[in-house]
This record gives sequence, C-alpha cells and structure tokens, in this order.
Amino acid sequence: MKQRALQLISIEVEKIERLIQVQKNSLNNPVCPVYEEVLDTQIFGLSRIVDFAIDLELLSAEQGKEILTELEKRLLEQIHSVIK
Repeated sequence: MKQRALQLISIEVEKIERLIQVQKNSLNNPVCPVYEEVLDTQIFGLSRIVDFAIDLELLSAEQGKEILTELEKRLLEQIHSVIK
C-alpha cells in the first residue's frame, strides 16, 4: 500500500513538472498569472494528497516534506531557466 501511494504521488509530481515544461516550450511570456494560478492549485492539491498519505501512515512526515521540497526546488530551477 505504501509503494502504491508513492507511485500515485510520483505521477502527480510528474504532471506538475510537465505543466512547467509546457509553459517553457510553448509560451513566449515566462510569467503568466493564469498559468501561475493553475500551478499553485496543482501544488496545493499535491500537498493535500501528501498530507492524506501521512495521515494514513503511508508516508512519514519526513518523506512528505522531502517530496514537496524537492518538487519546489525543481520547479524554481525550471522557472528561473524560463525567465533567463
């Protein structure tokens, strides 16, 4: 069950990373309020999924924090590469 939870969370992380890649590849404007709102909503949703998995003891709090921290780090790197 724990492995399946990690797989599902990984799929959500990949979806969010693809959103950034789509903007990077197809939009001329690296800063788009609508796009940022969609991304914020997706990240919020992921954080709720992670919290739920922690509550069910499918993930430890440390694992959940690491997943979200790593995603935020990668997204910031990708966003900065778009802005440059």
